[in-house]
Amino acid sequence: MAQARALKKIMALSSARSTAAVNDSDTRTTGCLLTGIPGLEHLHIWLSIPFCAMYVAALAGNGILIGIVLSQPSLREPMYIFLSMLASADILLSTSTMPKTLANFWLGSSHISFDGCLTQMFFIHFLFVADSAVLLAMAFDRFVAICSPLRYTTVLTSTVIGKIVAATLTRSLIIMFPSIFLLKRLRYCRINIIAHTFCEHMGIARLSCSDISINVWYGLAAALLSTGLDIILIAVSYIHILRAVFRLPSRNARSKALSTCGSHVCVILLFYIPALFSVFAYRFGGRRIPRYVHILLANLYVVIPPMLNPIIYGARTKQIWEGAKQMFSHLAKESK
Repeated sequence: MAQARALKKIMALSSARSTAAVNDSDTRTTGCLLTGIPGLEHLHIWLSIPFCAMYVAALAGNGILIGIVLSQPSLREPMYIFLSMLASADILLSTSTMPKTLANFWLGSSHISFDGCLTQMFFIHFLFVADSAVLLAMAFDRFVAICSPLRYTTVLTSTVIGKIVAATLTRSLIIMFPSIFLLKRLRYCRINIIAHTFCEHMGIARLSCSDISINVWYGLAAALLSTGLDIILIAVSYIHILRAVFRLPSRNARSKALSTCGSHVCVILLFYIPALFSVFAYRFGGRRIPRYVHILLANLYVVIPPMLNPIIYGARTKQIWEGAKQMFSHLAKESK
């Protein structure tokens, strides 16, 4: 059944490819076709099961986490505000890709309008840059809390947190807004098939018959100056945190701090490594790396970190557990 469906989909895409080649139609008018995962079309139904499960878990976990933070006055500290920001960005990031991907896997709904593709591309990259900024803010929060605990309340005031939120959104908008105009300026006269499950900047640019060198270098510069800089600053923060942790007199305190930092670093690596791999593979290694590997990793970085973040940052935090108990206890009383 799955193989027959995959064969039917491949034939439809081939027919679309032939039609596009004959008519030489403008992608702006005809829209784009997302193939899914090239080479694994016969496994789309099976791949949809773990992707759907991870997406539902990400929605549930992050939604509960946001509800706990908003419902508990005791969780108005900077750490939990940043955590709710991360959960919100994670929900939006996974939602910007997974519904269309699952519709493609289940229903063969591969078509997307050109403007819809640009919109999806903008939100994916915008939310990724915002997510990265929130991770940096959380690393800074832990740095101040561990390295300068006496100054914590004076450094991370409500005014400072507001400025961090505004800077996060403004930076993401400034970095990603030009990419829309860089894609709009191109002339599209090639086949309108994107070998991916969602729209990315370079995936759209490669449909053009114009020179896309500006798009290539702008995308690379944007990635390095935003997420690349964030990675460096996060690494510096955790180096200082680890130095402070190793100075703790208590062995139990050191073990607990190292366990917490280790889990945070693992989630950060799961977020950044597949994303940066996708950025560089699209520009420099696309022909050497199997396309299905590239696309699988690209899908994983928009669904696995959102699924794991509530567990790593939330479930392992005592205050979150207490807030969850109070929230669900309150809901149980109201239902009665």
